[in-house]
Amino acid sequence: MVAASIKAVSYYLPSERLTNEDLFAEFGTLSPAEIFKRVGVRERPIRGEGQIGSDLAFESSLVLFDEHGIDKSEIDFLLFCTEGLDYKGPATACIMQDRLGLNKATGAMDIPMGCAGFTNGLAIAKALIASGQSKNVLLQTADIPSSVIHPGDLDLRMLFGDAGASALISRCEDQRGIGSFVMGTDGSGAANLMVKRSNTRTPVDTEWLEEHKAVGGLEFGRMEMNGLEIFSFSMREVPPLVGDVLAKNNLTLEEIDLFVFHQANAFILKMLARKLRIDSEKVYNCMEYIGNTVSASVPIALAKASKEGKIKKGSTVLVAAFGIGYSWSGTIIKY
Repeated sequence: MVAASIKAVSYYLPSERLTNEDLFAEFGTLSPAEIFKRVGVRERPIRGEGQIGSDLAFESSLVLFDEHGIDKSEIDFLLFCTEGLDYKGPATACIMQDRLGLNKATGAMDIPMGCAGFTNGLAIAKALIASGQSKNVLLQTADIPSSVIHPGDLDLRMLFGDAGASALISRCEDQRGIGSFVMGTDGSGAANLMVKRSNTRTPVDTEWLEEHKAVGGLEFGRMEMNGLEIFSFSMREVPPLVGDVLAKNNLTLEEIDLFVFHQANAFILKMLARKLRIDSEKVYNCMEYIGNTVSASVPIALAKASKEGKIKKGSTVLVAAFGIGYSWSGTIIKY
């Protein structure tokens, strides 16, 4: 089978920041230190006026091309993952192909996924390469959760940030690279993390806009999360996911150099390390100045860990993402 590897990964963060001091000034309840203790975040990037997810993805791809000297003419497939597509039609990936100036022989497809979007997209990219369909797949992930959070919802505002990321997945000659995947879904938990009034089943109407007029209308819908249920789901499904990924790739916990999980919140990362009985130093955490960026969290973590020297040639990394859906997936990346 043809092997695939992550050739390069980069990200883009909007310049506007929401700090814990900002939240304390607005709400006057939790102090900046208390917010950090609760979620492990000090500040988070917030989209600029008029920016949407595809804009952040576009900028992240420009960073990718520049940072890594990518020849975009060699890209032959584009995957765009977000929960906030530009339109119901056409696919945002088609529009992105033109914005980026990719050639017309490029396939393009949207992946409307959230927290597990990057790892699911990575599985699709690997399959495209293994089948011989593609040689170089551009995988974009971007989300703007701030656009669907009620301004009065401190619990969500202190957790989420807006960001975009891009990764180039390419054919490789050796058998390192991306390993075998484990995936899972439990739609019975969908209601525990949902953006309501956001699509055809429950569209935004004039009554909704009038009701939320004082807070800007919430025209993209409103995110609602049952935090206790999301925590229970994470503790129930992620440890078995890690075990299954290791078994499928014939590895042990001790052979993993770094664990890169979806950056859900600092407490979940800490509890996963404890439950899996792994050194917390091996569980990468970059949430402090970024927050939970949904589908962009894993590629951002991979990029930052590489820049910090925590991922280098010869490293074996376990990546696992989980969340809204419920959906979860994971694999091994050998560098």
